[in-house]
Amino acid sequence: MAKTIMIVDDSASIRQVVTIALKGAGYDVIEACDGKDALNKLTGQKINLIITDVNMPNMDGITFVVEAKKLAAYKFTPMMMLTTEAADDKKQAGKAAGAKAWLTKPFQAPTLLDAVSKLVLP
Repeated sequence: MAKTIMIVDDSASIRQVVTIALKGAGYDVIEACDGKDALNKLTGQKINLIITDVNMPNMDGITFVVEAKKLAAYKFTPMMMLTTEAADDKKQAGKAAGAKAWLTKPFQAPTLLDAVSKLVLP
């Protein structure tokens, strides 16, 4: 059974690029357009990793990580930030929220897949 990864990004083109890379590596993908949409899609199903942008409308990625970690089913789900943000204060905020990794856009698919393979739950 394929592992499931949720990608949360307000950019449809980024979601598409990430989805193509992940599906090409054999993962199932759930897409969400912002933190609020992502929370609505966390319905108790097994998700092996969540990848989220930081700057999004409605609910930013750091707030989303905090809120998702409050849900019992996702408390231990690894979260990775995929963003244009590179400021240390944002990285610290993401780490404090519970993010396990920080990957800066633009990214190369092999770099993304390497990070995913290190974080994804069995």
